[in-house]
Amino acid sequence: MSARNINHEIIEELYSEALILADDARAAFDLRFQDNAADCNDLTRVALSIEGLRTTTRLMHVLAWLLNHRAYMAGELSDTQLEHCGTLPEERQADADNLARLEPETRALIEESERLHARVARIDAEYRMARSNSQPSCGQLHERLERQFAQG
Repeated sequence: MSARNINHEIIEELYSEALILADDARAAFDLRFQDNAADCNDLTRVALSIEGLRTTTRLMHVLAWLLNHRAYMAGELSDTQLEHCGTLPEERQADADNLARLEPETRALIEESERLHARVARIDAEYRMARSNSQPSCGQLHERLERQFAQG
């Protein structure tokens, strides 16, 4: 899937996937409703809290990026607005020591959120590269103006 042909269907598919992962993350990291939360040692609870925050932040960044692109495609954001608020923040990978303390299902959820972020980051990078290559630089604009004035 190339950013050059990014379209509504791609954005909607990724958005649905991100919403499901966000809901799963909420359930996985909500200690109030975990049966085994009382059995966890302090380091496991800290690991769960840290990785829960990283995972939910990662997913919220992805959702924000997707919402901005949905708004742009619907004509609700201009090119300039998308340029200013449509950048996907860099990823903060999970800590290996923390992951080792977590249940396999929780680790799988974290890894899935990292894969989703990586996919959206590739689309974002390709999209930005394609946009920067299609937009003339200041030097190119000056050259066009000089040519126009020379002709006219």
